[in-house]
Amino acid sequence: MTKKKKVPWFWTWVIGSVVFRLILLYFPKNLNLSSRPEVSTPLTSIRRLAEGYWLKQSSVSPYAGSMYHGSPLLLTLLGPLTVKRIEGQPDHLLCGLVFVIADVVSAMLICAAGEKLQVAYSSSLQLLGLRDLSENSERLPSGDFAALVYLWNPFTIVACVGLSTSAIENLMVVLSLYGACSRLAPLAAFGWVMATHLSLYPAILIIPVILLLGYGPDAPPRKLFCQKNRLEVGNSSSSDSYSEEKAKNQLKVANVFSWRPVVSFLLWTLLWSSYILVLCSIYVQQYGGLQELFKRTYGFILTIQDLSPNIGVLWYFFAEVFDFFRNFFLIVFHGNILLMLAPLALRLNHRPCFLAFVYIAISSMLKSYPSVGDSALYLGLLGLFAYELKDMQFSFFLLSGYVGVSLLSPVMHNLWIWRGTGNANFYFATAITYACFQIILVVESVSAMLNHDRTLTKTKLCTAAFQNVKS
Repeated sequence: MTKKKKVPWFWTWVIGSVVFRLILLYFPKNLNLSSRPEVSTPLTSIRRLAEGYWLKQSSVSPYAGSMYHGSPLLLTLLGPLTVKRIEGQPDHLLCGLVFVIADVVSAMLICAAGEKLQVAYSSSLQLLGLRDLSENSERLPSGDFAALVYLWNPFTIVACVGLSTSAIENLMVVLSLYGACSRLAPLAAFGWVMATHLSLYPAILIIPVILLLGYGPDAPPRKLFCQKNRLEVGNSSSSDSYSEEKAKNQLKVANVFSWRPVVSFLLWTLLWSSYILVLCSIYVQQYGGLQELFKRTYGFILTIQDLSPNIGVLWYFFAEVFDFFRNFFLIVFHGNILLMLAPLALRLNHRPCFLAFVYIAISSMLKSYPSVGDSALYLGLLGLFAYELKDMQFSFFLLSGYVGVSLLSPVMHNLWIWRGTGNANFYFATAITYACFQIILVVESVSAMLNHDRTLTKTKLCTAAFQNVKS
C-alpha cells in the first residue's frame, strides 16, 4: 500500500478549524468558557495556573493553600504567558495560541498514526488472502477522518477556547501512541512520561504502548495467521519444502514479540523520568521538595480533596459519603480502573491501539476531575477505527445522547447555581447520564471490534474451504 497524498479538502478543513478557534479566542469574556466546570477542573484551569504563577512570583509556594495542583514544569512554561499581554488583544491570547498549536499537532500525529495503522492492517489482510477486505479498508482514510473528528469536535474546540490545559495532556498521550506505532522508543517514552507526569491516569497506557512496540500496530487476531499457515502446510506436498518454510516464517512473524524496542522503551522511560524528577526537585526544593510536590499533585488526584462540581460522578458521591467510609470507596473507585486492565489486555492484545482508546475512555469516565477535553481525546481516537466499527449499534442514539447532555449540562448548572430554582441533583443527573453514555460507547465499540474479528475469521475459513474445493 503506497502512501497517499492529502487531498486539498483535508487541509482546507484543518486551516478552517484553526481560523475558527482564533476567532473564538477574541471573545473569551463573552463566552466565559474558562469558568465552566465542564471545561476547567482544578487540574486544568488556566486561572488556577495563573494564580500559582503569581504566588511563585511573590516568593510564595505555588502549592500554598488549595489553588494550584498541576505540574511545576507546566507552570514554568505557561506561567509567563498568563502575564504577558499583546497590546489591544484579549488577555491570555498567547496561551490560547499555544493550545491551538497543541491541538493541530495532536491532530497531525493522530493522522500519521492512522496511516501507519491502515498500512499495517491492509498488509495483514493481504497476507491472509483477504484482498477484497483490504481494498475496502483502504478506501476510507481513517487517519484523515480521525484528525478532522478531533479538530472539529465541539469538545476539543470548547476546551481550547476555554483555555484548558487538557490540550497539552492530550498532545503528550497522542505523542506516546504515535511513537509506539512508529516504534520510536525515545519518543514513545517521552510522551508517556510527560502524560503521566501531567495527569497520572495515562500511566495505564504503558500496557498498550508495550504491546505496540512489541507486536506492532493493530492487526487481525494472530490465530488467523496460525490457521492460514496450517492450511498452507497441509495443502502443500511433501516435496514442496519452499511453501512449508514460507508458511512457518509467516507464522513466526505474526506471533514473535520483539523485545528490543520494549527494552529500549523502558530504558528511555527511566531516563526521561529521572530527568523530569531532577527538574521538578530543582523547582520545588525551597517549597518542600518532591514529597510536597507529590502530595499536592498526585495526592490531590487520588484523595479527591476538591469536591467542586464537574461532569464526573465522584464529586457528588464523596460529598455525600460518610468520612468513615471515604478511604474504602477511594480504593474501590481507583481499583475499578485497575481491575479492567488485565482482562481487556488479554482479549485485545492483537489491537493495542484500540486497547489504548478503551483505556483512555474508561479513565476519562472514572477519573477524579474529568473534563470535556478528556472526551475529545478518545472520540478523536475512535475515528481511527471507523472501518472496523462501521457496524456499531446505537450510533445515532449515542450521538444524540452526547449532544443532549452537552446542551443540558449548562442549563442544569445555571438553574442550580444562578437561578436557585434547582439543586445539585439537577446537575448530577446530567453527569450520571453522561457516564452512562460513555459506558455504552465503550461496550458497543468493544463488541463491534470483536464482531469484526469474528467476521474476519469466518471469511477466512470460507475462503480456505473454497480454495480446498477448487483445488
